[in-house]
Amino acid sequence: MTETVTLVGAGPGGAELLTRGGGAALRQADAVVYDRLVDESILDLIPKGAERICVGKKMGHHPVPQDEINALLVRLARQGKRTVRLKGGDCYLFGRGGEECEYLKAHGVPFRVLPGVTSALAAPAFAGIPVTHRDFCSSVHIVTAHARAGKPLCIDFEALVRTGGTLVFLMGLTALRQVTDGLAAAGMPPDMPAAVIENGARGTQRKVVSTVGELADAAEKAGVHSPALIVVGRVCALSGTLDWWTALPLHGKTLAVTRPEGRNAGLVDGLRALGAEVIAAPCIELHERGDTALLTGALEEKHDWAVFTSPAGVQAAVRALFRAGRDLRALYGMKFACIGSATAEALASCGISADLVPETYDSEHLADALCRKMQGGGAALLLRAAEGSRILPEKLKNSGIRVTDVPLYDTVRCCAKADELRERIRNRALDGVTFTSASTVHSFAEAAGRENLRGLAALCIGPVTAEAAKSYEMKPFIAQEATENALLALCKTVLEG
Repeated sequence: MTETVTLVGAGPGGAELLTRGGGAALRQADAVVYDRLVDESILDLIPKGAERICVGKKMGHHPVPQDEINALLVRLARQGKRTVRLKGGDCYLFGRGGEECEYLKAHGVPFRVLPGVTSALAAPAFAGIPVTHRDFCSSVHIVTAHARAGKPLCIDFEALVRTGGTLVFLMGLTALRQVTDGLAAAGMPPDMPAAVIENGARGTQRKVVSTVGELADAAEKAGVHSPALIVVGRVCALSGTLDWWTALPLHGKTLAVTRPEGRNAGLVDGLRALGAEVIAAPCIELHERGDTALLTGALEEKHDWAVFTSPAGVQAAVRALFRAGRDLRALYGMKFACIGSATAEALASCGISADLVPETYDSEHLADALCRKMQGGGAALLLRAAEGSRILPEKLKNSGIRVTDVPLYDTVRCCAKADELRERIRNRALDGVTFTSASTVHSFAEAAGRENLRGLAALCIGPVTAEAAKSYEMKPFIAQEATENALLALCKTVLEG
């Protein structure tokens, strides 16, 4: 059996620059062979059970030679695996995609190609440089400035200068001075605007804008590192005017999001929209319990209120009821209390409006609000995590309310990106971490090394979470309310500038 191999261009940055087709191919893959520079947010789309093989290359170091990559793709396809060859930027632009497809064709393996956004166009756009502009030029020319080891650049600089267009040199940082000297020798004016863009289209993007005559010295002084590309042309003069990316409030900042997978998209996307580099590093997993005996037993008794303390609790309750051969009609006659707006929205998605949401979204205020509503006593059914706060049931019981606490899921500490977090903290390459629960704080501390966390900015959704962060000597900041939007606003306030 032979499956189709799909070449996917990953683009130069995060998942927002990946095509919809490319994302769909990744989500359906059995095996993914990927390059070094592919962003983590794109790798996060790969199914958990899929085989991941990094064949990344960097300057002067090719851990997996090209002929082995070619053979690997054929072998995976012949094993009947839906295989994705994930390449940085665009598959066919200086990425050896054509060679790989030739090899697949010669060995009878069907393939398809899903092009990607190339850094040659995206990085200048994120740096405020339109590669064409009718007031400046009408053509753009993309050139590789990478030469074989020990060989001079093989570039017709005179022909490039004659075009009068924008010139984009890829993989050329180590040859930057050769490029600018070659252009000058071919007659390009030394005051022609030029730029070097590092980490194009990412939250850590940097740029140096200068002239052909001074660019090499300016880039060296700024300490520009690979990956970087070179842009030469009059359009570079527009960079200051049209720069929208580096002007964003969190550009240049790197944050980790510890919220569980499946619930972190809004926070991750919101931070990226503010210009940040985001590491999606879920530090807990929610494991629903298969045994519904406690739930079915609780439903045999009369309760006045059904109480939810998280959106996950609402979803877990719906699925647990279904496994028990019931549905939300089993809660008929009860009123519904939710700890906050997100939980109320999850309940509303099931067609039920919350009867009670406290003004402050935490267990203590939820308990106080319920006690006021149930002054004559009564019974409350808590549908939540096994590790839920003890404040809620204790306050209710102390007020004479009968409490049935049904654990529907367990919060399991885990972090697949522990090594990356440790390295970033060690290198002072992490500006802050967002936390939405105390459990995410404790799991993060275990993964990242609690001994290294002193002074790290902890952006917390509430005071209980902040106290947990403080216990590890992090510097906690608390959102004005326990919502995702408030947490985003907190990140902007604390880290802007």
